[in-house]
Amino acid sequence: MLHNGCVLLLDSDQERINYLRIIFHFIDFELEVVSDQGALKRRLTERDKDKCTSVLLGPGLGAAEKKPLISMIKEEASDIALLQLLNKDETAADSQLEHPFLGALPIPTQYEELISLLYKAQLFQENCQHKNSGQRPLELFRSLSGNSRATKQINKMIEQVADTEATVLVLGESGTGKEVVARKLHYNSSRRGKPFVPVNCGAIPADLLESELFGHEKGAFTGAISARQGRFEMADGGTLFLDEIGDMSMPMQVKLLRVLQERSFERVGSNKTIQCNVRIIAATHRNLEQAIRENRFREDLYYRLNVFPIEMPPLRERRDDIPVLVNDLISRIEKEKRGSVRLTPSAVMALTQFKWPGNVRELANLIERLAILYPYGVVDVKDLPEKFRMGMTITESTGDLPEVTISGEEPGVVESVPRLPNAGIDLKTHLTNLELNLIRQALDESDGVVAHAAKRLNMRRTTLVEKLRKFGLQRTQEPTNI
Repeated sequence: MLHNGCVLLLDSDQERINYLRIIFHFIDFELEVVSDQGALKRRLTERDKDKCTSVLLGPGLGAAEKKPLISMIKEEASDIALLQLLNKDETAADSQLEHPFLGALPIPTQYEELISLLYKAQLFQENCQHKNSGQRPLELFRSLSGNSRATKQINKMIEQVADTEATVLVLGESGTGKEVVARKLHYNSSRRGKPFVPVNCGAIPADLLESELFGHEKGAFTGAISARQGRFEMADGGTLFLDEIGDMSMPMQVKLLRVLQERSFERVGSNKTIQCNVRIIAATHRNLEQAIRENRFREDLYYRLNVFPIEMPPLRERRDDIPVLVNDLISRIEKEKRGSVRLTPSAVMALTQFKWPGNVRELANLIERLAILYPYGVVDVKDLPEKFRMGMTITESTGDLPEVTISGEEPGVVESVPRLPNAGIDLKTHLTNLELNLIRQALDESDGVVAHAAKRLNMRRTTLVEKLRKFGLQRTQEPTNI
């Protein structure tokens, strides 16, 4: 949401200045005019966490004047957004808007263009302040995000098993966050201060995986010019995460089973036994029970790994997590200094209707793409790539609010997402009317039986009776056997 702020305007054209004063006064935004570069520098030097979000440069500046001016602005106030004012009939493309300008404002301007540009400047400033705050980078694994029942259950399971020595097997489709679970298990365990060592068993050729896991001595094979530690030694005292364990070859499965049983191993080319104090967490997207039936995975290794299974549901089965994940992914982009973006409620609702075959990884890729396409901008439904708005139409409702109609998963089922009108609404009155309409519908569909209507509304019968009394609704006499 755009908050009140201040824009510094460097321009000498009085007609443009008067026009912009009227426009900024209309949107309750301050416009402060500075006459020259010296005055602008003094103003930026004096600035101490005031409401100034951007500098708007007039179109009369030549390239020779603009370059030192931009350098001065970035030196004095690196969190200030630079905006370019365009001449009449000039577009941003015509002006060849160069870095570091965040955007351009044409004269005359449109309300939506101005608000969008000021909001971009606000986001830019907030992002710069976060960069300079010295906060630790956001690490998503420390908080498995989401409001769905499935995510809460997984978090509870992690809390229960994290500080034990039990081997954990994380199952789920690609992109569901299996490594996120593994990292959170390690972070919440007593091994937190020791190494967390991941290894992708499917990405390493079978003939090299033994050396990768157990290490090798000098001269053990062609190319072994020096001794090398394996991942088990590197993870000593900590956690070894064996990702895509279902892709491990059968001979390596035998060797891994021995290590899990005896907690010791030998480097390739050595007969010296090395003891290992490692907690094993394994993960796979494959169905291991099916692989056992097809003789592609050892049954004894499966039961050795499957001490405490955690199954990650696909994103399409935990849609309630999507709004939280979107916010976390945007925060991560901001912390990593890769820009920022915001999504409207309607755009987020559209994302909750998508199937997400790539799960959370696909969602993360989309957010990153939107941050590149709409830097510091606001993304609405119409701005989403086409496949994410399939089956959606924007309509005007007959009620107080315009709606986005989304085709449901079942034929003939739609969901209506209210959108806030420009004029705003009386939220209390709107919610009261909505509640009243739903109660009436429930009573109509229950033939006036309050107990049945309460069940449809997922509330206690006595609570519904109180609401009926509050709204002055006449309730039908209930059957005596209810």
